[in-house]
Amino acid sequence: MKRNALESLIRWKSSEDRKPMVLKGARQVGKTWLMKEFGQNCYQHTVYFNFDEEDELKSIFEVNKNPRRIIELLSLIAGEKILPGETLIIFDEIQECPAALNALKYFKEKANEYHVIAAGSLLGTLLAQPKSYPVGMVNLLDVTPLTFDEFLEATDPALFAYYTTIQKEQPIEDIFHLRLLEAYSNYLIIGGMPECVASWLKHKDPAKVNQIQDELIQIYENDFSKHNGKVNSGRILMVFRSIVSQLAKANEKFMYGAVRDGARARDFEEAIEWLVSAGMLNRVYNVSKMEHPLAAFDKLDQFKLFVFDTGLLKHMAGIDNSAILLKSDYQFKGPLTENFVLQQLRGQFQVEPRYFSDKNGEIDFVLQYGTEIVPVEAKGGEDKSAPSFKRYVAQNQPQYALRFSKRGYRKDGAVTNLPLYLARKTNELL
Repeated sequence: MKRNALESLIRWKSSEDRKPMVLKGARQVGKTWLMKEFGQNCYQHTVYFNFDEEDELKSIFEVNKNPRRIIELLSLIAGEKILPGETLIIFDEIQECPAALNALKYFKEKANEYHVIAAGSLLGTLLAQPKSYPVGMVNLLDVTPLTFDEFLEATDPALFAYYTTIQKEQPIEDIFHLRLLEAYSNYLIIGGMPECVASWLKHKDPAKVNQIQDELIQIYENDFSKHNGKVNSGRILMVFRSIVSQLAKANEKFMYGAVRDGARARDFEEAIEWLVSAGMLNRVYNVSKMEHPLAAFDKLDQFKLFVFDTGLLKHMAGIDNSAILLKSDYQFKGPLTENFVLQQLRGQFQVEPRYFSDKNGEIDFVLQYGTEIVPVEAKGGEDKSAPSFKRYVAQNQPQYALRFSKRGYRKDGAVTNLPLYLARKTNELL
């Protein structure tokens, strides 16, 4: 499977400002595969060290601060000379050795000619502990589950070839529109976890995908108890398990009382922070005004939480595949659609998406595109009714207004209707 992050790593390799690279992201999103694939394709040699499997590695970093001495010792372990610029040094599961994480700054300061890439699960949660993190001394890259375009390229290369040719305001022929909608429905069911996509490619068996999703959820829930640190693992689990019911509510806003009766923010704030930092949940803040710069209007106490992979959310909600494939309407369709749209929008714009709600209604997402503010409506079907969205567009006449739905790609007055499968191309098509 081709991953877009490879292009970012290739740019990193040739960058004059290159620092040691750290890949962040939830477990099982393909970080190890990505590092090895990058090494294989772009370097003459690769040396791979895993801190979870090789305990004795830790002593090298705990005793030595000099990166050249560290390289000497690693060369001995790898059984080959590590050459600047020719050998990619991979540190995997680096969260198991804070001294190695810390050593990245010495590589930056004293041995930056060596190409070092590191990854680990829950690294985001370490960012909160400044002592163990070489802030400013590393490049960071977020690795997420496969986005819709990556999924399409893996599952239907011919259709993906067509998808890449879609340009602004280009009509999409019915035959392709229907095939892309089918791929979108498949993505809602399978999601973007590499193991699920690989299983689908090999077996085309939804039951096998379902089983993998079940196992992944169990792995994550076990992780909560293993890596809790200062944060109460029971609370992390309670927040994670409340997401489906949070999103099923009429307004979807995260309510502490829905996790546990009478719960307050202070009971669960740290657990939420942990899940967001670990890459397990995506948080979207409500803004008090839809104006540039959006971040200045964040209401930090009002937000929605979505799951980092739409396929896993579908599994957690217990939605039967037939509902997605056969029914025009089913319970939880709205939240699942929004989860998908957010997953595709993230990383496309410099400012992450927000949402807006007041007593008159709600706008699903708000994007900042340059200095323009773009209202976004996400619809799971062909339905056009969205009173708050329409009212905002009529009153404010924004330069861009987007509705994602199953309708074709076209302009409806001031609103551009984008088929859901084009959410990953939003920035390109504005």
